[in-house]
Amino acid sequence: MTQLISWQKGSWTTNPKSYRESEGHLVVEALKGSDYWQKTMYGFQHDNGHALLTPWDTGLAMEVTFMFEGFNELYDQAGIMLWHSPTQWIKAGIEMSDGIPHIGAVVTNEFSDWSLFPLPANWSGKEVTIRASVYEDAVIIRARHQASGWQTIRVARFPYTEANHAGPFLCAPTSESFKVTFTKWVLNDPDKDIHTDPPVPGN
Repeated sequence: MTQLISWQKGSWTTNPKSYRESEGHLVVEALKGSDYWQKTMYGFQHDNGHALLTPWDTGLAMEVTFMFEGFNELYDQAGIMLWHSPTQWIKAGIEMSDGIPHIGAVVTNEFSDWSLFPLPANWSGKEVTIRASVYEDAVIIRARHQASGWQTIRVARFPYTEANHAGPFLCAPTSESFKVTFTKWVLNDPDKDIHTDPPVPGN
């Protein structure tokens, strides 16, 4: 089961600099200084990132797909946002750090933590999909590019059974002109367990 979500179904947490639909895709440009972070290490609280959210039935997995292009400046980032409240959320995807693209997640429950690892070079220029599927009191977050299988990038506690929203996000803490093309937003069958990869389209 794959259920396409229209870009028009979502509402922005903070309006980006610009956004437009083009050939079924959503092209979004972030405002400089946009970010999500709560307190840890840096002390600051940022909640002005751009997330396009819709109510999320966590009995289904959500997948967000985007082109991995144009990530250049420190902390340019895009992927999927899982939102329960302004202080309880998870963002996962690709982020630039020290000139190197990384894949990882920020898990927030009053305070944020950050996990990441360098992205393989062969992901450049490809469509990347980030997937979130709730299992028991946790969410399994996986990633793949258009020609690869799934890779688990995080298992995090996500016990919220209602009032959940999710969807594409991007932030540009330092960049003047960070732009992302989101190509697909879907609901899918949930994960069976942590050790069984979801199906890959076309396989």
